[in-house]
Order: sequence, then C-alpha cells, then structure tokens
Amino acid sequence: MQLPEEVVALQQMVRDFVNKEVIPKAADYEKRGEYPKELDMMAFDMGLPVLCLPTKYGGGGMSELALTVVMEELARGDLGFANYVSASTLATLPILIAGTEEQTKRWTERLLETKYAAFALTEPEAGSDAAGAKTTATKDGNDYIINGRKCFITNGSHAGEYLVMASVDRSKGIKGLTCFIVERDRPGISIGKEEDKMGIRNSNTADVIFDNVRIPAANRVGEEGKGFGIIMKTLDASRPSVGAHGVGVAQRALEEAIKYAKQRVQFGKPIAAIPAVQIMVADMAIKIETARQMIYHACDLYDKGLPHTIESCIAKTVGAEAGWEAVDLALQIHGGYGYMREYPIEKLYRDVRIVKIYEGTNQVQRGIIGGQLLR
Repeated sequence: MQLPEEVVALQQMVRDFVNKEVIPKAADYEKRGEYPKELDMMAFDMGLPVLCLPTKYGGGGMSELALTVVMEELARGDLGFANYVSASTLATLPILIAGTEEQTKRWTERLLETKYAAFALTEPEAGSDAAGAKTTATKDGNDYIINGRKCFITNGSHAGEYLVMASVDRSKGIKGLTCFIVERDRPGISIGKEEDKMGIRNSNTADVIFDNVRIPAANRVGEEGKGFGIIMKTLDASRPSVGAHGVGVAQRALEEAIKYAKQRVQFGKPIAAIPAVQIMVADMAIKIETARQMIYHACDLYDKGLPHTIESCIAKTVGAEAGWEAVDLALQIHGGYGYMREYPIEKLYRDVRIVKIYEGTNQVQRGIIGGQLLR
C-alpha cells in the first residue's frame, strides 16, 4: 500500500526526531533508571499524543493510518518511550467513540494541560477477562463513587486523567461495565506499585487505586452497561498500532543486523557474504513487510468506516510475531555479542516480548478471529 503524501511527510518528521533524539538517548535513560520525560515533552510539543483528536479541539485530526505509522517510527526508536504516546491515544479513543461534545472538549483541554493520560482497564484478577473487573461505580445522587484497583497502567503515575472501566452492577457481568472519565486531582486517587519490568523500562507502569473517588455523572462515557462494547471498539481501533510497535522494533533490529553483518569479519570476510546470514536477513525483511502491509490494510478499513475486527486482530498478531521473530534472528546474527548490553539487540529483545501480551495476548486475538469466522 502506498502511503499518502501527508503521511509520508509526517513519517519523515518523526523518523528524523527518533534518529536525532530517541535512539542516541533511550538506552542511557534505561541504564540510569531515569524516566525519559525530556523525550515525552519533545513528542508532546510535536503534537503526537493528540494526533487522533479533531483539529477543532486542538488535535492533529489525523487518520488511523497516520497514527499507526507514527507508532511504528516511535517504536523503532524505543518501545518504552512509544508507549507514552500510545497510552494517551488509547485513553482518548473511548471519548471519540462514545463521548459527548462537551466531554471531548474537556478531555482535550486537560490533556493539553497535563500532557499525560492513561487507559485504566486491567486489574489484578481481570486481564484478558474484562468481565472479572472488581472496580465499582456506585450511583449516589448526581454522582458516582469509584472504588477499585487497576494494575499495569501505562502512564499510571503521570496521567492527568484516566479513562476508567468500572461496573455499576457486578451481578450483570460485562453488562454492568461502564466507562468513566476520572481526573487525577480528585480526592481518593493514589498510586500503588510501580512495576520493575524486564523490558520497555522507559515507560511508566503502575497500579492506580481509587478509594471512594467521587465524580459527577457527567463524567460517564456512554450509557450504563455499555462500557464493554465501547472498549471492544477502542481495541479494534488500537490493535493495528500495537502491531506497529512490533514492526517498529523489528525494523530497528533489521537495520542493526545489516550494519553488524557488514562490519563483522569471520573466515576472512564480512559475515554479510555468508549465505546463511543473507537468508536470515531476508526472512526478517519478509516478516516485517508482510506484517506492515497487513497493518496498513486494517488501518485503511478503519479509516473508510468498513468492518475491520478480524483484520485488526490479524494486524496486531502478525506485527507482534514479526517483531519477536525478527529480533530473535538479529540476535542470532550478532552471535554472542548480541547477548551483551553494549549492543542494542539485547534491549530490543527484552522490549519486544511484551507486544505479544499487551492489549490482548496473541492467543486472545486468535480466539476473536476464530469466533468471528465461525459465527
């Protein structure tokens, strides 16, 4: 698929930023154990976290395709950092899908002010099984009172606002789930454990605790009991971007493998001349480009308003698997040096593994695809 000119221009702008600012700095941030807020603010100044918002609210008004291309480029630089933009976008999508004009305006104003948002869905006992959520929203006059604990929340410690999934009636299962906007500065919100992760260490992942947090009914997004449907539409929209995370890391791995293969000499010649290495590089390129085109196809369907659930699930799955398989091949090309932290492949290997897990494991994606086909 040929990208539109405006998307190519955006892609090049982000690529230049990644090459100049992200790639030279990301590994050092991780080694120091320092959160890369400097990079976040650069991305924010470029308007990346609000790309999907309409221009009338101060957003970029960009297509799903454009947003996904940006995610690939950011992940090519550093997947942890890319999750800053991705999480803010993910939290915004339910507002765009089911929010009112006033909610969208308030959400945007606050995001432009606080610069971070978070999507608060996962709980200790409710990962893939959203119906197992224990966070509750109890109606009290013109308000709701939120109680519960969310975990593995990207931007959790930094967010100025959360999109929270809570149940108005747990006896109804998924039919009780409802979406709410919860501003960070409301009494009763606290941050729990901040995760010490294997990879994507340049992202913030934390528990967010809601203890009798009172919000107005105007903060409910959509109708009571319609939250599960809103979240499913949200994930349909976001899955291609998650697949692009895998492709972005894979692309960086391919570039590093090619560079290393041309420099590393064995048996009196660069290993790039060895057929086995050439085959591994070719396999990486095949996996990357195949996944990339599937991702673009899913985005195109979304942007045209056509059914895209199966295609979005495929895009997430093949992108995640291309990422893992390409990085594994890149490490093999590097040999023992690929296992050492002085080379970037070691970090890419740790980072990319999460893509097969978050926003719906690849097994869940296959379950959705199979279920849709067998209806």
